[in-house]
Amino acid sequence: MKDMALWNEGDWIVAIASVVLALFLIAGAWAVTRKQPEVGGHPKGLYILFFAEMWERFSYYGMRALLIFYLTQHWLYNDSASNIIYGAYVSLVYITPVLGGWLADRYLGQRKAVLFGAVLLTLGHFFMAFEGTGGQNDPTINIFWLALSFIIVGSGFLKANISVIVGQLYPRTDVRRDGAYTIFYMGINVGAAIGTIIAGYLGVTIGWAYGFGAAGIGMLLGLIVFILGKPLLLGQGEPPKPLAKGTEWTMYGIGAIGVAIMWLLIQYQSVVGGLMLVCGVALLAYVLVEAFKLDKHPRERMFAILFLIALQPLFWGLFEQAGGSLNLFTDRFIDLGGVPAPIFQSINPIYIILLAPVFAGLWTWLGRRGLEPSTPAKFGLGLVQLGFGFLVLVWGAASVGANELIPVIFLFGIYLFHTTGELCLSPVGLSAMNHLAPRHLASLIMGAWFFATAGGNFVAGMIGAATGGEDGEMTREGTMAIYQQIGWVAIAVGIVVILIARWVKKLMHLDTLADDDVGDDLEGQSEGPGEPQGAGIHPTTRPKG
Repeated sequence: MKDMALWNEGDWIVAIASVVLALFLIAGAWAVTRKQPEVGGHPKGLYILFFAEMWERFSYYGMRALLIFYLTQHWLYNDSASNIIYGAYVSLVYITPVLGGWLADRYLGQRKAVLFGAVLLTLGHFFMAFEGTGGQNDPTINIFWLALSFIIVGSGFLKANISVIVGQLYPRTDVRRDGAYTIFYMGINVGAAIGTIIAGYLGVTIGWAYGFGAAGIGMLLGLIVFILGKPLLLGQGEPPKPLAKGTEWTMYGIGAIGVAIMWLLIQYQSVVGGLMLVCGVALLAYVLVEAFKLDKHPRERMFAILFLIALQPLFWGLFEQAGGSLNLFTDRFIDLGGVPAPIFQSINPIYIILLAPVFAGLWTWLGRRGLEPSTPAKFGLGLVQLGFGFLVLVWGAASVGANELIPVIFLFGIYLFHTTGELCLSPVGLSAMNHLAPRHLASLIMGAWFFATAGGNFVAGMIGAATGGEDGEMTREGTMAIYQQIGWVAIAVGIVVILIARWVKKLMHLDTLADDDVGDDLEGQSEGPGEPQGAGIHPTTRPKG
């Protein structure tokens, strides 16, 4: 233990993060041990899901903060190759929820799928701690590929399904739904911020195994929280029909086969792009077939869902530069004042922790006055802010000499606008997917949402690779040129989305959206009065006059 008198900025940041983590755990323990079924206006099951997801994000983002540096500094890949591997890995993490969501819808149920996914993730993060001697000729690299494979498949079973359980705790027209998803989103980012700081610090200052080992411990704690919190989920997320043991173990066997497939794919990244294209076309066709089986209003809601999903690859392709090219750029060209570069990956989740309650309150405040932007308009606003964030960094780089380090304030600037853009799109999109999708397709649609995110992450890897230029090594000038181009593209697309948002909102038919606690529209449930003014406000809560 280093003497406190010798602590630098990074040491103090880690100490503060540890204290904050302890305070959150104390608050969570207090909330879930109350006698009343709800705390803070929400069922206690929400807080179980909050902390389970918090630990999962602790592990995922802690590992993510280190991954690009692990690839370049330990396994000795060049910048372009490292970005390609990073993009392929993250895209596969987001594509597997399609299969995990479908298996949960049809067989396992969301709770068992999340539990299985958590077990795989725990194994994967612990395998990351086996670092060997480094270099691409080290046979230990095969354990590294195996670790990534466990994490990819584990995420597939966990990510889409834990989000669905959040929605199942509330009726479809419940005024608290958007607020619940925002609280849940805060849990994601508490884990992301603290995991990034602790695992990133340990990995850079002590050793890779310590950073990745901390991520593994975080995932194990998430698994324990989810198991112990089962009674507070109120029976939600169970299999759609009684599940035979043979069928259940077949699902787990499919997961094991998936690990083997991912072990091959992650080593041959060029195959991933073609696979995603084929799977994307197949998924779109399947969703359209299911949509045309529905009555007019549910069918058009599905079309609105597809429009929102189609914006995902652009947004996340640009946003996910954070863990790849922007992470390397930060390390080499930003004046960090001696703080390890991976710690700066925590800026985005810290902003979300601070701003998520502001945005949740803002949407409600605007909604009560009839001024809340529609869901598609929020998506457009998110894209505009995302693009502007890149331009902030470009302008910051231009404000100093070519051989000078860029002031860190501009790094905080790009993350600020990326965060406000994210808050206009990601929690709102999660809520919209669960809000608009027919109940029997809920996990599939959530999986499709993550599949589109996967496409964006693959694009992110390609953009990141381009920053490496012809020789595979990043340059300041080349990276800024690319950031300027993608910044203006995002702004232009965002403006177009805002202009057509009114038409897309009509497809959502919010005035006929009804609760379906005992079935869905296809099973004969009539649609009664819904919530005409959209997300966040129930008709009975609108002020008179």
